[in-house]
Amino acid sequence: MRKLIRNLCFSWLMLFATPVLTAADKESWPQWRGPLQNGVASGDQYPTAWSDDAGVTWKIEIPGRGGSTPVVSDGTAYVTSGVDGKNTLIAIDVESGKLKWQANLGGDTGGKHRKGSGSNPSAVVDGDSVFAYFRSGDLACVDAAGKVRWAINIQEMFGADTLWWDLGSSPTVTDQAVIIAVMQSGPSHLVALDKKKGTLLWKTDRMLGAPEEAAQSYSTPLGVQIDGSNSLAVMGADHLTLHDATTGRELGRLGGFNPDQEKYFRSISSPVAEGNVIVCPYARGATLTAVRMDELADGKGDQAIAWFRDDLGSDVPTPAAWQGRVYVVSDGKSSRGTVTCLNLETGKTIWSTQLPKSRSSFSSSPLVAGNHLYVTQEDGKTYVLGPLDTAEPGVVSINDVDDAEPFTVASLVPVGDGFLLRSRSHLYRIK
Repeated sequence: MRKLIRNLCFSWLMLFATPVLTAADKESWPQWRGPLQNGVASGDQYPTAWSDDAGVTWKIEIPGRGGSTPVVSDGTAYVTSGVDGKNTLIAIDVESGKLKWQANLGGDTGGKHRKGSGSNPSAVVDGDSVFAYFRSGDLACVDAAGKVRWAINIQEMFGADTLWWDLGSSPTVTDQAVIIAVMQSGPSHLVALDKKKGTLLWKTDRMLGAPEEAAQSYSTPLGVQIDGSNSLAVMGADHLTLHDATTGRELGRLGGFNPDQEKYFRSISSPVAEGNVIVCPYARGATLTAVRMDELADGKGDQAIAWFRDDLGSDVPTPAAWQGRVYVVSDGKSSRGTVTCLNLETGKTIWSTQLPKSRSSFSSSPLVAGNHLYVTQEDGKTYVLGPLDTAEPGVVSINDVDDAEPFTVASLVPVGDGFLLRSRSHLYRIK
């Protein structure tokens, strides 16, 4: 009976989580991985083929260096970049491709990794506020006209960055706060700052005893619902933790993601959730663990695990989840370019396909748009798979842009009846 009730509740949540298509929905992508943080676009009419000669309506060169995925609101796209030694938030009109404004938000500290920069986290838009966060620790709130409302430095408040590589965690917003996750070798915490003032609302310790680099995470906190309450799910340092979104109080904790205490199990891919189930990639792309969040919050520990796979995963790309399915792009040496669709409830493979072999890997995260899955490679090439309602979706097109310079790390973003694609040096509008 309990299982039946849980399944009925999951079905209701699935319906509740399905966005209603409106014109505003199609024009808005306010945060990393979209409105529901699940990598799914509203609507069903999107292009499946394009090239520089057909389908690209404009492109603009992005100054400086940055890898953040664009966010979109009210006809404006926002990206970050290190420009002339400054952390820079850039606003671009999505119809014309013209620069609207740039805001300087502190000193750019640059990047350590060849794929990285000081501007990896995506901005997040909430109403007429845009929040931007940088490797330097600078966090700022800017209005839609480019005026800085407030600015602070997380590292000056709580300690220096000890990540071995470049900060990648994007901010997440709640009703009252902008949330920053600091997960590193050394003092680690979850911080909530008032969206209007930038003042501290709460700070929750997240020191979990993971060894060396395994304590470090580049993943983004996920806004979820647990038993009807707004909550946060955070993956990293060999643990999944659940928190009350208003107070930061820890609701549940699951360890065991690194049973052999490997020193280098840093996490990059973020978890993805639908309904009550959250799917957590780990072990440098070697495992996937699905967890029932309500049971974890009830203190059931390992019994909250819905399923576990140690034969596939994703190290860098964050999976997409939609209508009871999870889409995983593998990027390991032997599994590179394998795309797998799993049943969210059971973890069983529904279908799997291998993209054409290439020297380029995958740092972007997949996008579900219409009846297709879009997977962008580090050379800017995008594979379109589908139709997703068939038994064995295949590659229907392979789409290039002229900026094939390594590395495209930003993910494809829907806007209107098309997409924005940020390559190494340019932003493209595809329609």
